[in-house]
Amino acid sequence: MEHIINQEITQNSPTAITLGNFDGIHLGHRALIGITKQHAKKLNIKSVVFSFSPHPMFLFGNRKNLALILSPEEKTQILEKLGIDLYVEYPFTSEFASTDPEKFASEIIFEKMKCRVLVVGYDYHFGRGAKGDYELLKKVGQRYGAEVIKVPAVELYGKRVSSTRIREALAEHDIKLANELLSEPYFVYGLVRQGRRIGRKMNFPTANIRPDIKKMLPGDGVYATKTVIDNKAYISMTNVGSNPTVNGCERTVETNIFGFSKDIYGKYIKTYFFEYLRGEKKFSGIEELSKRLEKDKSITKEYFSSNEFKKWDGRY
Repeated sequence: MEHIINQEITQNSPTAITLGNFDGIHLGHRALIGITKQHAKKLNIKSVVFSFSPHPMFLFGNRKNLALILSPEEKTQILEKLGIDLYVEYPFTSEFASTDPEKFASEIIFEKMKCRVLVVGYDYHFGRGAKGDYELLKKVGQRYGAEVIKVPAVELYGKRVSSTRIREALAEHDIKLANELLSEPYFVYGLVRQGRRIGRKMNFPTANIRPDIKKMLPGDGVYATKTVIDNKAYISMTNVGSNPTVNGCERTVETNIFGFSKDIYGKYIKTYFFEYLRGEKKFSGIEELSKRLEKDKSITKEYFSSNEFKKWDGRY
């Protein structure tokens, strides 16, 4: 997959583009991407996801939780896995945000990108004052002989799938709903750094993962997870929080990987979240915490042997 992160986007051949922010790459986003790929294949042209960096919410501050479901690196990994030919992260600045919508559509999408098929969500808005929409894109597209397709909302359990809904589910520990909305398990990708090694004293050594600073983490607590190291998946359980029993103060992601003892400091690993086990709690001491961790481990093993996990097996 080709990846452009600047304004040098001019294409030499026609493209099929889907336009948006794509945080999470959830069921709705995948519908847009799927239609784009279908048209690209039919016309034998390049499939493109055209997005923006940083996410506009960081410029406008119009979200209660200023965090990304997918870090930039995670987002790139998923789009490559989905088979997109070109991923554009167009620089999003205050100056660019004030661009006239028609100018953006004409000069960037239809002229520089040579777009012949444009796919957008039913409620997509863009440009100065968010005045650009499907109708404007359709009008401009006609001048360039391009087809503009509006895709209706995707719903799950009677409600629209959205990045906001996923953020809410993650904050409320509803990892099951978040995963269904995403269509694949939520994950954290990051560098393993050295921690305080307290877990080793309890025979529960952990990999302390440092995610992207903009990454949204699920609500504090313990989760049944699978951790991928060098393309091999291991059952694990992961604590998100500050470890109050041992007087922690920094919010961390710490993963106990079952049956794994290699030194992985300085490696990038990926941890997938499947089941919320319990909230974070301050125990009376190390002994009580150790007993609870043994119970958590048993519950985690049971989950990964259950029918509930089977629907996710192989989808991560």
